[in-house]
Amino acid sequence: MTTEEKPEIGKTADANGIETNYLEAGQGHAVILIHGSGPGVTSYANWRLVIPALAANFRVLAPDMVGFGYSERPAGIEYGIQTWADQVVGLMDTLQLGTAHIVGNSFGGAIALRTAVQHPDRVGKLVLMGSMGVPFPITEGLDRVWGYQPSFENMRKVLDVFAYNRELVNDELAEVRYRGSIQAGFQESFAAMFPAPRQRWVEAMCSPEDDIAKLPHRALIVHGREDQVIPLQTSFRLLELIDQADLRVFSHCGHWSMIERTSDFNRNVTEFLLG
Repeated sequence: MTTEEKPEIGKTADANGIETNYLEAGQGHAVILIHGSGPGVTSYANWRLVIPALAANFRVLAPDMVGFGYSERPAGIEYGIQTWADQVVGLMDTLQLGTAHIVGNSFGGAIALRTAVQHPDRVGKLVLMGSMGVPFPITEGLDRVWGYQPSFENMRKVLDVFAYNRELVNDELAEVRYRGSIQAGFQESFAAMFPAPRQRWVEAMCSPEDDIAKLPHRALIVHGREDQVIPLQTSFRLLELIDQADLRVFSHCGHWSMIERTSDFNRNVTEFLLG
């Protein structure tokens, strides 16, 4: 099958020993987009509306984190924030990127934070969208997402908590995402990541607040006011911790800022990264 038929599949690079599928577009300073942790997710599913906009000014790289999408799933790998952060830095090393801006969605925001904490000289600016990385009581929405068992009906229920706009959550999208979640290896790795009780995985995705408070980077924090997956309070906490942080809160918007408020998200991120 060609990449034209499978836009989720891009190039492959070794990233800290993991054969990593990544999408690439544009030229200029590198921007790495890190997706969230929904069932059947790929970097393409998260970022398909963002990549063309950012590629007008930047070299955009959107990898599938190990355990998700079309990256290798090595036998015996331990899924966790350190593995994912090491994968990001490994991809940068292979592609000979000295620094890159990092845009992280939800779970991807936690990975962006950990990467910046451990390798501050490798990260330019940070964009944290509906980000994890600080403690919060797990929401019913996140518990539903991480506890997904494959069925069309369950995928509808998961999508219901992602989007504020009901028009986005149609049967066609649910079918596509459900089909994505039952590809060989997808659900097996997903089920292994966040078994119940799931509050512990919220904590496992955190970086120490003292370390976050030391970050020298400029950061743009973006959150949907009606987010049912990651509470808005997490972004308020990150705003308190990160000295050079700005916050944008989108009304009538759930967990999918980049899909529900695409033009606003792309404009804000582009202006921030260019500024």
